[in-house]
Amino acid sequence: MSREKGTLGLGGADIPAYVLDDGQRVIGRTAFTESLTDIKAGGSLEKYLGVANLKSFVYLDLVLERMVAFRLPEVEGLEREVKGLPADLAIDIWRGFVQAMEASFANPDAHRLTSRQMQMAAKASMLLAACAKVGLDALIDEATGYQYERAQDALQVKLRVYLETEMRKWEKTFPDDLWIEFARLTNWKGTVTQRPKYWGKLVMELVYGYLDKDVAKWLKENAPAPQHGRNYHQWLSGQYGLKKLVEHIWMLVGVARTCASMPELRERMAELNGRQMVQFQLPIKLPTPRLN
Repeated sequence: MSREKGTLGLGGADIPAYVLDDGQRVIGRTAFTESLTDIKAGGSLEKYLGVANLKSFVYLDLVLERMVAFRLPEVEGLEREVKGLPADLAIDIWRGFVQAMEASFANPDAHRLTSRQMQMAAKASMLLAACAKVGLDALIDEATGYQYERAQDALQVKLRVYLETEMRKWEKTFPDDLWIEFARLTNWKGTVTQRPKYWGKLVMELVYGYLDKDVAKWLKENAPAPQHGRNYHQWLSGQYGLKKLVEHIWMLVGVARTCASMPELRERMAELNGRQMVQFQLPIKLPTPRLN
């Protein structure tokens, strides 16, 4: 039975948190999954964890063993149990995703993640770093006695600030992974730091061209005159467009890794976004045949 209940604001989601009768701290499994996937009622946590390319980093058997079943007063009459994750187990799952992502970067042939898994790993990294910082704040507050003076939601406010900081760390620039894939698909022989200008058109087409219309409209209306060292993604505010941008970039990287050419990437992106590539046929005048 839960003794105390509260709401933990993580990654834009409100996650139910509980202190059980035995003093164990847990967070709700369903809401935890939603915060990691950004999909409302998007399936069970076990479905996401029980896949082959994560088994070396997240141990599903241990997760199942350590999940806590308990009853809530509001559903007691239904004799229904809910499940939660102890705080340290949630952290272990986030760490597992981050380790899987690092392995995917280091050896994509052996540890390739899907675009969805890459997005989840990016989210896990941000949540992990933010919670670590807030946790240290809480320890310092406890050691100094400040915990009795601070506002009840002070750590929640700090958590939101830290999440914004971690999100910006991911989005301060387009990742090198994108340029590496562009180089491979366009047979670019130079370095990714000295990119050809026409890649800018690829970014406009494959990144900004697939953003939500409202985000794209906001970009167009709010983008200042280009300056050295400033790009479109740096103009996005933390409250608008930023999250969707990074999710789309990593999805694009994941799709690009499965393609053998730039036309194939364009076609795959069109298919994934409900569009269709078309080719126009234009009549041309043929040369007059010469008579011998």
